[in-house]
Amino acid sequence: MQAIIDWINENQGMLIEYSIKVIIAIVILFVAKIVANVVTGTMRKGMAKREMDGAVIGFLSAIVKSIIFIAALLVALNQVGVETTSFIAILGAAGLAIGLALQGSLSNIASGVLLIMFRPMRAGEYVECGGTAGTVEEINIFQTILKTPDRKVVYVPNSQVIGGTITNYNREDLRRIDLVIGVSYSANLQQTKQVLMDVITSDERVLTDPEPNVRVSALNSSSVDFIVRPWTKTEDYWPTYWDLLERIKDRLDEEGIGIPFPQMDVHMHKP
Repeated sequence: MQAIIDWINENQGMLIEYSIKVIIAIVILFVAKIVANVVTGTMRKGMAKREMDGAVIGFLSAIVKSIIFIAALLVALNQVGVETTSFIAILGAAGLAIGLALQGSLSNIASGVLLIMFRPMRAGEYVECGGTAGTVEEINIFQTILKTPDRKVVYVPNSQVIGGTITNYNREDLRRIDLVIGVSYSANLQQTKQVLMDVITSDERVLTDPEPNVRVSALNSSSVDFIVRPWTKTEDYWPTYWDLLERIKDRLDEEGIGIPFPQMDVHMHKP
């Protein structure tokens, strides 16, 4: 114990100097965090005023914050006496090993850059990607954040998004509703077709251009199937879909047109 006290007394100057450097390094990192928040906050406001996509804003802000933090870390290490040139050289030498160990993370970063460049989806759009469907909340460095209709937040790795199929339901202003309505073989086909057309054209949300379409699509074992394909605005898709199904059922009942249950004829043969 006395030896430690003697060593401290002998090296007081060095310890005080080094402690000051450590404190300054901590202050540098703390200030860098504040600066990063201020810079990214200003960036977000500026890009929002220019009506840039929210996903792009989030991605660029994350990149800038990372760059500021790495620069501050190098300055802080230099302050405490670590040779940053040798440190960078060590990082470069270890880069290959780190890259191999972090292949997934690096792939997510590269995929995030591609998502921002080609913009197959934007914040606020409803998409299906990586096996999940939801509204795009943000695209950050590693993940795409989706919010499902039942308000679950799903984090999908960017590599899964860019490596699979992306279905964007909001990119176009119009969507086609595809319904299949089966009726009894005893139903009059022309009457049924007219009834279905009357139901869809009576809904003000159904567009006249493109023109709605009603056709016989299949003669199944238990029913004659009609395809019913009206067009509507994208934001009206689901309300129109549900309302048309209900109205078609009610109108077919009024007209005495049956919707048959699946049925099978069974013939018994005695030996």
